[in-house]
Amino acid sequence: MSSKILGIDLGGTSVKLAILTEDGKIQQKWSIGTDILDGGKQIVPDIIQSIQHHFDLYQLTKDDFKGIGMGSPGAVNRKLGTVTGAFNLNWKDSQEVGKEIEDAIGLPFYIDNDANVAALGEKWMGAGADDPDVVFITLGTGVGGGVVMNGELIHGTAGSGGEIGHITIEPNGFECTCGKKGCLETVASASGVINLTRQYSEKFAGKSELKTLIDDGAEVTSKMVFDLAKEKDALAEMVVDQFAYYLGLACSHLGNILNPKYIIIGGGVSNAGEFLLEKVQKSFATYTFPNVRETTHVKLAELGNDAGVIGAGYLVKVNK
Repeated sequence: MSSKILGIDLGGTSVKLAILTEDGKIQQKWSIGTDILDGGKQIVPDIIQSIQHHFDLYQLTKDDFKGIGMGSPGAVNRKLGTVTGAFNLNWKDSQEVGKEIEDAIGLPFYIDNDANVAALGEKWMGAGADDPDVVFITLGTGVGGGVVMNGELIHGTAGSGGEIGHITIEPNGFECTCGKKGCLETVASASGVINLTRQYSEKFAGKSELKTLIDDGAEVTSKMVFDLAKEKDALAEMVVDQFAYYLGLACSHLGNILNPKYIIIGGGVSNAGEFLLEKVQKSFATYTFPNVRETTHVKLAELGNDAGVIGAGYLVKVNK
């Protein structure tokens, strides 16, 4: 009797794969490199070969599985199983990912955008505690996210539901790669931290190790800024306070509109942990409607890099 699920998290540098139980527990997981050379044409064949290899390794067949789920960058057509415009994979043209994998493995295949899938993972087995109303924000190079309401992902009329990174929080702010100004992504991502650091360092006249690094042209990372803020570096504290203000403000908009049970913050930048969370919660509380303030909770993600494969597994669970 089929009782396992295969989850795939497709990324620009690696592909994470996992075999899960129906109740979301990871039994085995592994990863392979993402070969983006030659238009990324080897990516899907490499995934298929890895699945077949691990089926042999663990003495499994397709009959042991209910299906395959995948999270992918780019514009995903869930019905057709295609991915378009995943430029970090070198996929310029539409890719028939679903058809290729279904034909080769012989299992039902389900796919969604990677940020949406990570949201499902946190909702199901992570900080969302399987609540039906959860918003997930992932802070990385950019800001991604997913909105789950009444147990279902919000996709919107053209698939752009949950573009949390493009909430405008500073109308005359930094230019965003999307073409407009003041997006959350320009101030609440790894690159956003650096935007704020450079902006504040221009006017800062006090003593600061961060200021010295910037003035000397040293390479500065978001982690360095947060670490210095924890050490009471004056400029770093200003940057982190403003970062948290913007993120809390964006969370308040999400809370006031959706009133989810949880707004979950994940991604690399969230590794600043409780130090960041407390500041975000303070800003969130300032700008939320009283009932929302009492019933919507901002918290940190719990699954780390496993959110994608677990969320991909959830796609199979809810579609079977």
